[in-house]
Amino acid sequence: MSNITTRFTLPETGYVRLSQIVGNPKADPPVPPIIPVSKSTWWAGVKSGLYPRPVKLGPKITAWRIEEIRELISRGSIVAE
Repeated sequence: MSNITTRFTLPETGYVRLSQIVGNPKADPPVPPIIPVSKSTWWAGVKSGLYPRPVKLGPKITAWRIEEIRELISRGSIVAE
């Protein structure tokens, strides 16, 4: 597994958006990544089946189940850049 650290505790259930997964250093305050990959790497991983598929919560809202992100981290199936 990659050496991934988070600066916050992931909730037990719920959803996370892409900017929370891959981080956003330009946000105020900056959002640290849960999984340190680029957006394009993340989407390529989703397409290939390496990363979980998203859930559409609305016309402009795409998110991932936190349980699936936790499972991904515990499996060690993360390709860090």
